[in-house]
Amino acid sequence: MTNSKLIRAAVVGYGNIGRYAVEAMLQEKDFELVGVIDPFIKEPPAGLGHIPFVKDVADLIDVQVALLCIPTRMVLKTGLEYLSKGICTADIFDLHGEELLNMYKAFDQCAKAHGSASLSAAGWDPGADSVVRALMKVMIPNGITYTNYGPGMSMGHSVAAKSKPGVKDAVSLTFPKGSGIHRRMVYILMEPDGDRAAVEKAIMDDSYFSHDETHVLFVESLEDARDFGHGSLIERKGRAGIHSNQRASFHTELNNPAVTSQVLVASARAIAKQRPGAYTMNQVPMADFLDLSTEEMILSLI
Repeated sequence: MTNSKLIRAAVVGYGNIGRYAVEAMLQEKDFELVGVIDPFIKEPPAGLGHIPFVKDVADLIDVQVALLCIPTRMVLKTGLEYLSKGICTADIFDLHGEELLNMYKAFDQCAKAHGSASLSAAGWDPGADSVVRALMKVMIPNGITYTNYGPGMSMGHSVAAKSKPGVKDAVSLTFPKGSGIHRRMVYILMEPDGDRAAVEKAIMDDSYFSHDETHVLFVESLEDARDFGHGSLIERKGRAGIHSNQRASFHTELNNPAVTSQVLVASARAIAKQRPGAYTMNQVPMADFLDLSTEEMILSLI
């Protein structure tokens, strides 16, 4: 007999984020990890122990929330599939702007029609950093915010580069130049018959890279480039009321997949408490992300 108070969750995708999400969830007291789902891995990975490893959510019982630990460009299709089954979702969609907004609208319609809920862009950035940017705007309503990423390895950009035909593996490193401007250094390990010119063009045309200074380098090994360390410096300068020169900053240095998956787990907790519809982290009460009572919240954090 299961504990009805526990959040019954499944991890979808067992790549870097999926592995870290399993580790993070097993540390939480209010979750029951009912299984890991990955149709692309043939054999159950070592280290999962008693946790069921399946190809389809239909092979699990009573999944309440699915953590979508999959590449960004798979999130829309997969999210709609789970939401239409009445399963809530939390995802790490990592593109900003119109692509996120369009997905949000599609999720909102689907979730409301099937009594489920989604929490999108719920990782490190967008995600936790998005909440910081919103808080800075509360403090300094009129002004400019700059987010400077890195130096470090961007998982989303690396996955996007690796997806190009002819690429065996890829690592994309981000270097901040200041004022929200970045340089992308993309290291490519080619397949023997790959077309370097075609790969470079595909990367430069990709929306992950087309807005930044990007350099594509072809290498024989990625070992020196692969590093999960990352970070950000968020800065805002502007006015509070009529008073100018208000400044705020927020600096992180972190393990990218570890923090991304930790925020995703907290977001799975939060989305289980919401009414049907689509959400981002800025639309959900901060208390819902934490496994704390009202008393604990007031005494420890306020």
